[in-house]
Amino acid sequence: MNAEVKIAAAPQQAAPEKAKKPSVVDTFLKGCAKGFKVGIENITPAMILGYVLVYILQETGLMDLLGTVMSPVMGLFGLPGEAFAVLISAFFAKASGCATAASMYQAGTLTLGQASMMLPACILMGTLIGHYARIVLVTGANKKWHPLLIGICLLDAAISLIIMRIILSMMGVQ
Repeated sequence: MNAEVKIAAAPQQAAPEKAKKPSVVDTFLKGCAKGFKVGIENITPAMILGYVLVYILQETGLMDLLGTVMSPVMGLFGLPGEAFAVLISAFFAKASGCATAASMYQAGTLTLGQASMMLPACILMGTLIGHYARIVLVTGANKKWHPLLIGICLLDAAISLIIMRIILSMMGVQ
């Protein structure tokens, strides 16, 4: 009976207060801040690196050499050899590849159709270096699969160039 008295006499604990749920605006602003941080810390440096690399190739004259060397490969897709620079730039950042295609169109190196062909390839293989480092290496994926993981992206880009060439030729765009 003594134990029953102690139980009955024990003060009741107050119910824990419910945590205040953040408002939709707070959640939205927090997401915006995270997105801005990712853009500034990850995307922008890769984009600038890709774009600067293409600029260096152009200014040093290596772009002409690259265009000559890559002409047979890019010719399979109906593109000039210099279009390879778009893919190099996209390797670092999708946006950089797209910007390179746009600037090559503006400079007259690519036609509108050729620049349009390059955009899906940039998206499909774009930022390959960054994704490879952030995902494949960090997760510790089996090393025997690394070439395949990169190869699939490159194959997707090549297939997109073929598909875009067919679509644009059906539309009469050169």
